[in-house]
Amino acid sequence: MLLFQTPAPPPDPVIIGQFPFPEAPTRAPWEVLPPAVTLLIFVAVMGGAVMIFWPLMRAIARRIEGKVKADPALLEEIDHLRSRVGDLEAMQHRMAELEERVDFAERLLAQKSSARELRP
Repeated sequence: MLLFQTPAPPPDPVIIGQFPFPEAPTRAPWEVLPPAVTLLIFVAVMGGAVMIFWPLMRAIARRIEGKVKADPALLEEIDHLRSRVGDLEAMQHRMAELEERVDFAERLLAQKSSARELRP
């Protein structure tokens, strides 16, 4: 027969969540929060990061573009292509006039052939 009962050992304070309430262990916040709140926090953090880093990245890109020297041959080719585009746009009026002339000639030829068919 036991005359005295040995007490239970005290909880180990090193283990998180056991001291001072061993029945209620501490859980990480992402385990306790609902998924919708976790998603909202994630979206807010990502939006803040984009708002901060977007202008910074644009400034770095502009600085990089400013350091790159344009090739003179490339600039000359671009000017040449721009002049050719201008010439082609000027030719559109002449092309429309030629289309009208061809249409007029087709109508004249159609009238002559229909006049020949009407003769006995």
